[in-house]
This record gives sequence, C-alpha cells and structure tokens, in this order.
Amino acid sequence: MKPTRTRSTATAATAVLAVLALATACNRSGSESVGSGGDKPAIGIDLPRSDSDFWNSYAQYLKKGIKADGINALPISNSQNDVTKLVANVQAFQNTGAKAVVMAPQDTGAIASTLDTLASKKIPVVSVDTRPDKGEVYMVVRADNRAYGTKACEFLGKQLGGKGKVAEFQGSLDSINGRDRSEAFAECMKTKFPKIKVFELPTEWKGDVASAKLQSLLAQHPDLNGIYMQAGGAFLQPTLALLEQKGLLKPAGEKGHISIVSNDGIPQEFDAIRKGQIDATVSQPADLYAKYALYYAQAAAEGKTFKPGATDHGSTIVKIPNGLEDQLPAPLVTKDNVDDKSLWGNNVG
Repeated sequence: MKPTRTRSTATAATAVLAVLALATACNRSGSESVGSGGDKPAIGIDLPRSDSDFWNSYAQYLKKGIKADGINALPISNSQNDVTKLVANVQAFQNTGAKAVVMAPQDTGAIASTLDTLASKKIPVVSVDTRPDKGEVYMVVRADNRAYGTKACEFLGKQLGGKGKVAEFQGSLDSINGRDRSEAFAECMKTKFPKIKVFELPTEWKGDVASAKLQSLLAQHPDLNGIYMQAGGAFLQPTLALLEQKGLLKPAGEKGHISIVSNDGIPQEFDAIRKGQIDATVSQPADLYAKYALYYAQAAAEGKTFKPGATDHGSTIVKIPNGLEDQLPAPLVTKDNVDDKSLWGNNVG
C-alpha cells in the first residue's frame, strides 16, 4: 500500500516515533482541551499548518464548533506540513484513547501506512480538504478541486478575451489538491483557450517560491497579463507586494491590469477584489470543512455509516477507491458577489 518514494520517510517516522510522540504530547499547538464532551468518544484533531490564513481560519471554526457541539476533543496538534510530525501526533492520539481522528495530510501519498495502522486499530479517519492517495478513510470532507481549476480557467480565459500569457502558481504536486487543480486548469485552457500561453510554476504552496518565480517570469515576459494562484492564503500578499514594487499593480479596468484569479476565499482576497487588485477567487469553505469534519468524526466514533448520494446540506457524497467523499460547494467570488454575507470570508475577524 505504501508508495516506494515514501518508504524512507515512513521508516524514519517509525524509528523516532516514541521520541516524537512524547515531544508532541508536551508541545502540541492548542494543547489545552477546547471542548468538554463528557461521556462522548474522544476525537483526535491535527491541524496541517499555521502559515496560511485559510488554515488559521479553519482552526478558529474548529475550536468554535468543538465548544458549541460539546465535542470531546483531545488536545489539538499541529503537524506544520511535516508528515513525520503528523505520524507522531496520530500515535499520541492512539495512546490517549482517540475513537476517531481528523487530519488534513499535505502529502497525500506518504500518509498511507499511517492510515493502514489506524484501520487495523479500528480508528476511523476523517480527512479534510485533501484526499489520501491510498489507505482507508471514513470520510473525506472536501470541495471538488478539479472544479477549482476549471472555474479559474473559464473566468480568466474570458477576462483575457481568449489570448495572452498566464502564470500559474501550482500547489504541491504530491498533493491531490495541487494535482487536481493543475490538471483541470491545463485541460480547460488547452480545450477552450488554446491561444493563451500558460507558464506552470510549481511552488510547494510556498509564497516566497511563487514570488521569486514570478519575478523571473516577468523579466522574460513583461507582457504577462494573467495569474492563477492555487492558494490565496499562501500567494496573495507576496504576489501583490511584488507587482506593486514593479509598478504593475493596476486596478481592474485600467490599462495594464494583470487579471488574477485565486483559490481560498479568505477575507484578504475579498478586500483585494474590492480594491480591484485581483478579479476573483473560488471560496474554499473553511467553515463547512470544520463543521462537517467534526460531524463525521463524531458519527464515525459512534459507529454510524453513510452512503453515496445527495446530502441535506447542499453537497454530494461520492464513492472513492478508499472510502467516501463529501464534496462541499465552493462558489466563485467576483466584484458582483464579494459582499455576500453567506460567504465565510465575510464572517471572520
């Protein structure tokens, strides 16, 4: 079940598991218990990172949901985009009696062996935003990431009138999200807008990498007129800072404006849309991710089951090779609907 390329990572994680588990117990992010669930089954929750406004918003929604619903949550851990830390954090959850685990693995291949271990212990897993390549999951709570790429392509293609040059900040391609968004964007551009030249820039979800590559690209192609950012939480600020530094941050509607489409739906993107700095974003539902991660984790711990089909919360559960996936809605946000109060990005501090 374990991909060859991840064996060294998994072996190293196993070798230091005891040490890391002990360190995790002492140093976990949000180490205080945020919910008092009484006799409810214990839920282990790992946050994937804290260097993104999107994931920080997700963490806020999680903590609110835990308190509101009386979830019996173990101290929340943060694996900081490190699969070795995630493995250790999960081991700590096992050791402290978790009956279900919520995680958001950023490397969707390297987590397979950990999922196999949890399955053998009959501890169900809810994976948020990312779909593990292999390994059993109870439920993936995720939006349709191929739709992200397609929506971005269609909007940007129309903005550019079907011709021009576009930089694409690709997320990590060892993540199903990065692959889905990149593949869908490429297919859409090739099919619908063949006169648009796309420059694919792998970034590993790192804003400084995206900024450096954009600077090099602009030196070679000063007539660049479009950008697709696969994660506004990581790429928005460094991109705007670079464009402003080079005198290229022209407002929408003004000559020389570089059309920008993003993914995430954070408040900062909405502000940038209002200012005309970027044109659109696909709102990734941080609030619903948190809500239904907790919902499914509680259900899993209580032995409940689900089937593919429409849900009562406007989404669809689909069958995937290693479990089920609840595909939550993710609307396109432009200047026309940026002030919609139903968007989570308009409801956070």
